[in-house]
Amino acid sequence: MRIDVLTLFPEMFEGPMNTSMLWKARDRQLLDLHLHNIRDYSRDKHRTVDDTPYGGGGGMILKADVLVPAAEDVRGDDDCPIILMSPQGRLFHHDVAVELAQHERLILLCGHYEGVDERARELVVTDEISIGDYVLTGGELAAMVVIDAVVRHIPGVLGAEGAQHRDSHADGLLEGPHYTRPAEYRGLTVPPILQSGNHGAIAKWRRQQAIRRTWQRRPELLRNAALTEEEKRYLAELAEEAAEAERKVKP
Repeated sequence: MRIDVLTLFPEMFEGPMNTSMLWKARDRQLLDLHLHNIRDYSRDKHRTVDDTPYGGGGGMILKADVLVPAAEDVRGDDDCPIILMSPQGRLFHHDVAVELAQHERLILLCGHYEGVDERARELVVTDEISIGDYVLTGGELAAMVVIDAVVRHIPGVLGAEGAQHRDSHADGLLEGPHYTRPAEYRGLTVPPILQSGNHGAIAKWRRQQAIRRTWQRRPELLRNAALTEEEKRYLAELAEEAAEAERKVKP
């Protein structure tokens, strides 16, 4: 997959994009990452990329006559998504990462300052994505989050085959607890089921633990989770256990 990033601060990507899994993806030629400095497309000797907004107000606005030529030049003749990282965009989550991973190429446009000229949105932007309901200084950190989440779904990037399908949110649930050696540490032991060698029982235990953890921490996710009738009964048992515990603590 090729990913192009249009940014005012390409140096921000040097560390995160050259370590761990992303470095491996690039080293294996599974990720072709290109960083483009928006200032290279400015139209004056001062390399101006922003200006005050019409109508007044605080902040500076990235100029359409810089952003549009930049995006068009980077895109070339390709018909690929141009995604503006913006707090006004659709909320990024697991399914969006899977969706974007199906493209051979993506272009991410990092906003900055107060925002971008609306005409840039109208002329070149095909999608807008937000990584959460908060505001960052610029779109660079958001772009890195999107790249990391998307690249995980490129076949061959992860060492363990199918690992991305076992992550939290992959099936609508959070992951349950994991353990490794030693079997006992500071009085805490690995659950015996995980040492039993019974793979069917282990798989069922892990699924139940995922349901339990999701119910405890993100219960709203269970509304759309695909649960069997047996798993729904298990969920009802969890609710009954919690109700019973609450009754015991009340005077």
